[in-house]
Amino acid sequence: MTTDLRFSSTTTQSRNIQTSLVKSPISRETLLQRAIVFILFSTVFLGLCTYRLVQLQLVAGPDNRELAEQNRTRLVPIRSDRGNILDRHGELIAANRLSRAVYFWPRQQSPADWQVLAENLSPLLNVPQEEMLGKLEQVGYNSPLPVRIAQQLSPDAFVALAEFAQQFPGVEILAESNRYYPHNRLAAHLIGYIGEATEADMTANPDYPSGMIVGQMGIERLMNPLLEGHWGNRLVEVDANGQERRILGNEPSVSGESINLTIDLKLQQVAEQTLNNRRGAVVALDVKTGEVLVLVSGPSFDPNIFTRRVTDAEWQQLQGESQPFLNRALQGYPPGSTFKIVTAVAGMQSGKFTPGSILNTSAFISVGGTQFWEHSNQGYGPIGFRDALAVSSNTFFYQVGMAAGPEAIAHWGAMMGIGTTPTLGLEGGNHGLIPTPEEKVELYGEPWYTGDTVSMAIGQGVVQVTPLEMAVMTATIANGGNRVIPHLVMHQTGLPEMQPVPTGIDPAAIAVIRDGLITTVQQGTAQGLNDGSIPLTGGKTGTSEVLGQTSHSLFVGFGPAQDPQIAIAAIVENGGYGSVSAMPIAHAIYKAYFNP
Repeated sequence: MTTDLRFSSTTTQSRNIQTSLVKSPISRETLLQRAIVFILFSTVFLGLCTYRLVQLQLVAGPDNRELAEQNRTRLVPIRSDRGNILDRHGELIAANRLSRAVYFWPRQQSPADWQVLAENLSPLLNVPQEEMLGKLEQVGYNSPLPVRIAQQLSPDAFVALAEFAQQFPGVEILAESNRYYPHNRLAAHLIGYIGEATEADMTANPDYPSGMIVGQMGIERLMNPLLEGHWGNRLVEVDANGQERRILGNEPSVSGESINLTIDLKLQQVAEQTLNNRRGAVVALDVKTGEVLVLVSGPSFDPNIFTRRVTDAEWQQLQGESQPFLNRALQGYPPGSTFKIVTAVAGMQSGKFTPGSILNTSAFISVGGTQFWEHSNQGYGPIGFRDALAVSSNTFFYQVGMAAGPEAIAHWGAMMGIGTTPTLGLEGGNHGLIPTPEEKVELYGEPWYTGDTVSMAIGQGVVQVTPLEMAVMTATIANGGNRVIPHLVMHQTGLPEMQPVPTGIDPAAIAVIRDGLITTVQQGTAQGLNDGSIPLTGGKTGTSEVLGQTSHSLFVGFGPAQDPQIAIAAIVENGGYGSVSAMPIAHAIYKAYFNP
């Protein structure tokens, strides 16, 4: 029984072994197939790895090495100092001072992260999120150079950013030179202001770095190539947090050149204080050289606001009804009785009058059935050019103007600078206009009437003269008949193109007109200047009518009487009589000029 059991067990094991032996060839085939698949897969995988390694090392190696280098180094721009702007005596008008600015390094974060960060920083920096993102998009999120986001960082914002610097990767505070106008509104239309280069500026100057500061108006724009200087760079090594570890290289910035203007800061201050931000303008010239000593336009603005982000309220104020951006020294106005100087020149140069001519004056004259009145509503009897200027007789100059004709008046006005004086290279400048009959038809589509000539003779009607041109006209009489070329920069004085232009006016005509202007101060409409506080001067008041409004107040003059050095023109819009509003401005300038 036991033997049977053992036999049965042995038999079973034998069968299992046989079965296993039958199946084993199939297992070997499977294993072989699997081995082949593994070998093929390994070969392909190793081939791909080898290809990628070759690509990384040989093909993209230089680019990757550059990227790695850029990730540990940083090129930091060094902003240059703009050149100073000084007056003729070396007094600072525009300078620089240290401030802090916020920069973004575009590569440090993804566009999505920048969007979140810009939203968080917007209230702190007082810069809209859209403006920040717009600057990043303008240079590209892969730009290796920083982008300036905010200037003149406030102390509170500086402390907040510095305290949480680790939470703002890619944000850096840099110290830099910032423009500063120590006298605020003083000479704003002349000096202008600065701002970041516009897209047009960048296109015209491809070498400009992002955030380049350029002049946008006035001398800042006109002399920008000299003032701007050249930015430098600093190559630094940074750690994983973007913190500087050491300087690897340095290219220093080059400061801009300083500019000396012809402006006399003291006279400019006096003129602006006396105009008192009213609508109007004041110009003073050196009668021999054409150097601009004073150029004022009111109301003014503070160019310091453009050294940072301008608020909406500030911008709205600049665009307001008073038009503080408008340079009124270069805008045309009816010159009123100050224009009688031109009519006097035209009359004597026409040959129809001499310096000794006498004309009868009356309460009015009739032309074509229209009465043209004397300003006092009564005549002065027979008078000559000297007394006609002193009392500002309308009927005297009506007669002179009609006899000389509009063409002669226009010609001699141009010879004395009206419509021919350069606008100093400043923005928004216009020229005066003394139209001839033909030009009136072209400009207005209307024929010329004799009444137009009558109005022209006393500076009314279609005549327009800028305050700058009024000053040039006055200087022409003061210096003996040479039209000066006004300019603003000291190094321009003496250049061939700045030499005074002889007008050919008869010296005898010059003499009688000067005599008339001096008599105006001694006993005429400008007697307020003859108070003993300044040397004797010559001048002419004017009142130009404005339909439906109070008349403009005008004054032109020169001094001292016997050796003229300075010519002044002043206008106060809706200021009434010339002796009331405009003349006191000239008086204040004379006091500052003669009593330094």
